[in-house]
Amino acid sequence: MDQVRRLMMPAISLVGPGAIGSLAEELQGLGCAKPLIVTDKVLTAIGLVAKLEKILKAASINYTLFDEVQPNPNTACIDAGLSLYVNEQCDALVSFGGGSPQDAAKAIGILATNGGRIADYEGINKSLKKSAPIIAINTTAGTASEVTINYVITNEQTKIKMVMVDKNCLASVAISDPELMLAKPADLTAATGMDALTHAVEAYLSIGAFELSDHLALKAIELIGSSLEAAVTDGENIEARSKMAWASYIAGLAFNNCGLGYVHSMAHQLGGLYDLPHGVCNAILLPHVERFNASACGNKLAKVADALGTNTDGMSLEEANRAALKAIETLSLRVGIPRGLKELGVEEGDLETMAKNALNDVCKGTNPRDVNLAQTVQIYRDAM
Repeated sequence: MDQVRRLMMPAISLVGPGAIGSLAEELQGLGCAKPLIVTDKVLTAIGLVAKLEKILKAASINYTLFDEVQPNPNTACIDAGLSLYVNEQCDALVSFGGGSPQDAAKAIGILATNGGRIADYEGINKSLKKSAPIIAINTTAGTASEVTINYVITNEQTKIKMVMVDKNCLASVAISDPELMLAKPADLTAATGMDALTHAVEAYLSIGAFELSDHLALKAIELIGSSLEAAVTDGENIEARSKMAWASYIAGLAFNNCGLGYVHSMAHQLGGLYDLPHGVCNAILLPHVERFNASACGNKLAKVADALGTNTDGMSLEEANRAALKAIETLSLRVGIPRGLKELGVEEGDLETMAKNALNDVCKGTNPRDVNLAQTVQIYRDAM
């Protein structure tokens, strides 16, 4: 308790139904006159972007729309967004969507104030100047990118996801409105929800974990265990959506301040090489990585099991660890996550290459157990 902790989170966060209604007020409070909206074609097509535009028009706020963000955004996407930001003389960013638009906006914001190419910022705190102001509006309950100092951009030449951990990319305002999450497809809800669970579990087991992050992570796990299946089954369930919005948000606060682990290091390689959904990769890998980590986690996996609704009273530590992994796997299957990587088209011949790259991923640094190449290949193989 005597260690100084540096806690990083947006200066303002708005969480709850209708939170998007404060967008214009927050932009004006930042003194921003012309934001660039960073989003994707899907959100434009289903009418959510129009809802955002209506709010800005009602407040007579000029804006420019960039809806070219694809899943797993790459360097070309960032360059295109930056060009539009500069050419349209924008002075802020409104990121609107799940993790991909959020990450793209962070990259654009860092380049707008620091210059260079996005690959220059791979690693930890590589930028010198604060990003252009960002209001990050989350439309999924999973990535928590709206509250974190992390962003991930794919290098399309190397097929590797570049991970940036940078205090300067933190959003000025984070908005998480569960009304924006209503009616989202079941598979998206499942994938993003399991992403949030992975954030919470990895934060809880991280070597950087401390009392506050532990409380946040366990509460997120509890909320996800009690609400994810309901959100997947009934996309209009506002209570379940609200619980998942809070779970995603507080899991993000947890890992933002204590780190993640090797699930993310391995999942990043699947996304980079195969362009797969990040949350699905995390979900499949999570029980396998934590089975490897179990010997270094003390009784923490038992508490994960309890948070997911499995009573471990009277169990041995080994039995409780198995119960936690079983609870994770059961939830994953109940919400429709594929059973293994083979179902996603992953090939045995790529495992060693991905394993080598995973060992260089920044998220590895806070994993509770050291891992080598052969062990990484085996974890991938177990997850096939």
